Amino acid sequence: MTNTQQILALLRSHANGDEQHFYTIAMQIAAHEARRGNTKIAQELKDLIDQAKLRSVPFPASAPKGLTATPLVQPRGELNGLLEVRYSELTLNAMVLSGAILQKIERVIEEYRHQEDIRAHGLAPRRKILLYGPSGSGKTMTALALAGELRLPLFTIQLDALITKFMGETAAKLRLIFDQMKNTRGVYLFDEFDSIGAKRTRDNDVGEIRRVLNSFLQFIEDDRSASIVIAATNHPEILDRALFRRFDDVIEYLLPTTTEAVSIVRNRLAQFDTSSIQWRRVEKSLEGLSHAELARMSDDAAKTAIMRKSTKILPSDVQNSLRSVQDKQLFQHKE
Repeated sequence: MTNTQQILALLRSHANGDEQHFYTIAMQIAAHEARRGNTKIAQELKDLIDQAKLRSVPFPASAPKGLTATPLVQPRGELNGLLEVRYSELTLNAMVLSGAILQKIERVIEEYRHQEDIRAHGLAPRRKILLYGPSGSGKTMTALALAGELRLPLFTIQLDALITKFMGETAAKLRLIFDQMKNTRGVYLFDEFDSIGAKRTRDNDVGEIRRVLNSFLQFIEDDRSASIVIAATNHPEILDRALFRRFDDVIEYLLPTTTEAVSIVRNRLAQFDTSSIQWRRVEKSLEGLSHAELARMSDDAAKTAIMRKSTKILPSDVQNSLRSVQDKQLFQHKE
């Protein structure tokens, strides 16, 4: 019989609207039944899953007021290589954020959903957000969640293709991106934003980078599109101060608290039986780990259980996965 943890995870993913997670758990149940010799039930489950996927659409047609799903169009011409685009199925329910951060992100979503009413009164919704904090603290994941919640494609700016050594070329490419924001609604993510937003007075600055920053300041100031612009950086201290005035919200991300860390791991392992884990003993070991490291550790523990052909996570699975993450941390600190 399907275990209680799988049923709970199935219901939780359905309630959260996490379709991909729902299908993953359903397939795990089908595989479990097949291993028990219930091939007829397993095949019936697989057929139902396949039918559901065929009927599903990327996003619901009944979007909130003033919001419809934006068609996913791959960038062409000069934009090809500058932007990477995808749809996200991630929602805020899948994240563990502090109350203050969650409140600010929910406010961005709410204002965007009511943007027509807000604009009708001569006001502008929050659309330009600067996220800063240590690596792996959830900044990029927040961009994915915003895209998922608002049924918008996520466009990630490829900075290695944007920045060139030729005078004026980078600024011209930047203009193309802001023009794209007007033409195609989406969430536009400038990750590692400090590479173009560094202070104009820095000693190691070059003329082209100064021109790029000036161009960005002008473009974001003039931007009246219906897209959301997110800039993310691990190094806010080197950003030009003029940038902060151009963003509607500046949000600081911190490493998870021990309580949040445990919640992240438990959420990540929701489809497994974790009853043998004594979380109070584990939480001290999770201190100082980022969201990304906690996700990697959880996935490693899950893969260990899967290779053991089990749905039960053992304390040793968690400890070994933790050790692997901590070893990597130690290596990075030595560099």
